[in-house]
Amino acid sequence: MKYTELPFNEETMLAGLEPWIRCESPTYDAAAVNRMMDLAIQPLVELGASIERIPGQQGLGDSVRACLPHPQKGQPGILIAGHMDTVHPLGTLQQLPFRREGNKAWGPGIQDMKSGNYLALEALRQLKAAGIETPLPVTILFTPDEEIGTPVARGLVEATAAQNRFVLVPEPATRDGGVTWGRYAIARYNLETRGVPVHAGVDPRLGQSAVKAMARKLIEIEDMSGDDCTFSVSVISGGQWVNCVASSCTAQALSMAKRQEDLDSGVSKMLALNSTNDAVNEPSTVTFHVERGVTRPVWEPNAACKALFEHARILAKDLGLTIEPNMSGGGSDGNFTGAMGIATLDSLGAVGEGLHTLNEHIEIDSLVSRGKLMAGLLTTLGRD
Repeated sequence: MKYTELPFNEETMLAGLEPWIRCESPTYDAAAVNRMMDLAIQPLVELGASIERIPGQQGLGDSVRACLPHPQKGQPGILIAGHMDTVHPLGTLQQLPFRREGNKAWGPGIQDMKSGNYLALEALRQLKAAGIETPLPVTILFTPDEEIGTPVARGLVEATAAQNRFVLVPEPATRDGGVTWGRYAIARYNLETRGVPVHAGVDPRLGQSAVKAMARKLIEIEDMSGDDCTFSVSVISGGQWVNCVASSCTAQALSMAKRQEDLDSGVSKMLALNSTNDAVNEPSTVTFHVERGVTRPVWEPNAACKALFEHARILAKDLGLTIEPNMSGGGSDGNFTGAMGIATLDSLGAVGEGLHTLNEHIEIDSLVSRGKLMAGLLTTLGRD
């Protein structure tokens, strides 16, 4: 049986995906992420995989690595890399309940990237049911911290990828229904201003507000955005009592560039803002501190990535699909594997819109088409 003939069924897939969507798994809630990992392990067990559960660190959830049975198990093969954490906090289901209308289904994390992970496992289930053995051994890696830059699981991603020939990443399809063969570089920063507190009911002008200083710094940072490198500031928190001038304020910033040298230049600009004096146009008692956080390197497609895309393009054509390659913004663990020079193809997940918002949804029929594409890759890669 050819991969195009496998009996994928969108209704069955959506019903199987539903419990995953109802299991909210925000990155910073380790217990919630681990509940999601529990759900993901069950189909892996049914596939006969040998499973490692790697305990989480720094208060984050666990990772799960599974190796499917294969005559060449232990030899370089295919890695399917996905994350099970989402940006949506617990309780988002009340605002964004799992629901279906026509060909669309909504829910927190349904596009980014639980549907992609699910269709990858469905592809493996279909192959097993049809008695089709993949030419290469297959490893699945689910991580808990991609949405915050993979600060803990990066080493695991890179070490696992280094043992394989190909990396398939079922992140959401690009807006045009295509795939990703390269991604921009991204750097994160932790920001803090320190001011001078005073009782606001007496005279707030006697203090120096850290919130006010951060507001000024926010504008300065975002005004540094250009065509080569962009900057944004969010996740701002300052003060504790409205009747007290805030003595501290924290925020997070993100910069993104298409070229590594432009990101490196942006990092230098951000770090140059560090000051203990007048960097925020306040008296010398106000300070501003920038600390560099996690960084995703630029992933520029090499010959191996381009060849992998061309292979996928031919398979997609057999399915009646047209896919185009994209150099994408955002970030994924494909940044790491692609930057390592390993043949990587990203955005193999479902088609949809609204990721990271309360309009996050997928096109249900894409579960089947992208599932078949995944099955095609698994059954043809390594077939010399």
